[in-house]
Amino acid sequence: MGESTDVVRLSAWVHGRVQGVGFRWWTRSRALELALTGHATNARDGRVHVVAEGPTADCARLLELLRSGDTPGRVTLVVESWEPARGEMTGFEER
Repeated sequence: MGESTDVVRLSAWVHGRVQGVGFRWWTRSRALELALTGHATNARDGRVHVVAEGPTADCARLLELLRSGDTPGRVTLVVESWEPARGEMTGFEER
């Protein structure tokens, strides 16, 4: 990853008890505070897929928050990947 001003795309698969507990709403609130775009989506297997785009430092902060233990429900694992931002998203949605 380059400078903190670079715009990146964070993809994070959140494992644990994260559906039906307000996790996506909480994630959206944190992402909007950081001015990130993207979405938090329930997966059929019980995980939540968080995709966020913005400056590297802000995406890294969201990832820290997802792993903080202060989320709704209970996060057991967050598997992240990074790629260049695509820029096609506006706002931050719960899906």
